Amino acid sequence: MFENFFLLIFLALGGSAVAGSVKVINQGNESLVERLGSYNKKLEPGLNFVIPFLDKIVYHETIREKVLDIPPQKCITRDNVGIEVDAVIYWRIVDMEKAWYKVENLHSAMTNLVLTQIRSEMGQLELDQTFTARSQINELLLRDLDIATDPWGVKVTRVELRDIIPSQAVTESMELQMSAERRRRAAILNSEGEREAAVNSARGKAEAQILDAEARQKSVILQAEAEQKAIVLKAQAERQQQVLKAQAIAESAEIIAQKINSNATARPALEVLLALGYLDMGSTIGKSDSSKVMFMDPRTIPATLEGIRSIVSDIQNDSVVNGR
Repeated sequence: MFENFFLLIFLALGGSAVAGSVKVINQGNESLVERLGSYNKKLEPGLNFVIPFLDKIVYHETIREKVLDIPPQKCITRDNVGIEVDAVIYWRIVDMEKAWYKVENLHSAMTNLVLTQIRSEMGQLELDQTFTARSQINELLLRDLDIATDPWGVKVTRVELRDIIPSQAVTESMELQMSAERRRRAAILNSEGEREAAVNSARGKAEAQILDAEARQKSVILQAEAEQKAIVLKAQAERQQQVLKAQAIAESAEIIAQKINSNATARPALEVLLALGYLDMGSTIGKSDSSKVMFMDPRTIPATLEGIRSIVSDIQNDSVVNGR
């Protein structure tokens, strides 16, 4: 009876020991095993065996990337402005043994280290730089935190500042400053617009005056050219008229000379015609608008006819000479 009882106890203890010696580690996790208080080995993902009652799993953690949420913290910038900053840190364990044995509380150590680095970096910048140089701040924090956590077996992969919130008084002063800046820019733009409008107006007036002057100059030139052409054409017409008149006189004189040579009785008739022409010229002069008066002595008419007769005789002689 007692032997069966002890056998059952032995089998129960043996079964529990065998069950306790088998450890299954999930993918992405690792465990540290101590044997009699000293570090023994690290359990990788998969099936692992330990010695019951001697080996103990002291640390079990994931090696996947984790997120550390940093709550808003008050910081003082270089120009003594109070702000609140919060951040998000992405990190993972790369050496499980260091993460357990080099630091007592890894999560608390990481949080305090990040807060210290954020305050340090913000204290080196002015308020305006904290808004414009956020990417540079993230890079500086990432570099410093990665170096500081390397002895803990931790790799910091990314740092992101989420919100930078100034105090209420600073926010109000910034709003007033931005409002004044907007008004200043609006005034500058308005003045530039007015200046450009004035310049364009003056330029338009100058161009209009230049075009008007050029138009008047072209008009004067064209008018002068037209007058010059008219004078030339008039002179040419008068010259041609004189040439034609001279040719007509020459031809009529030649015809008269031929008639006189061919007919001896034509001379008295020619004298009468010349006298009548002379009298007709006087009548024409009398009808002119210039109201000229021509006086003629009747006694001089025979002398005039005699002069005309001599002219006709000269023309006749010239014709005879040329005929020879």
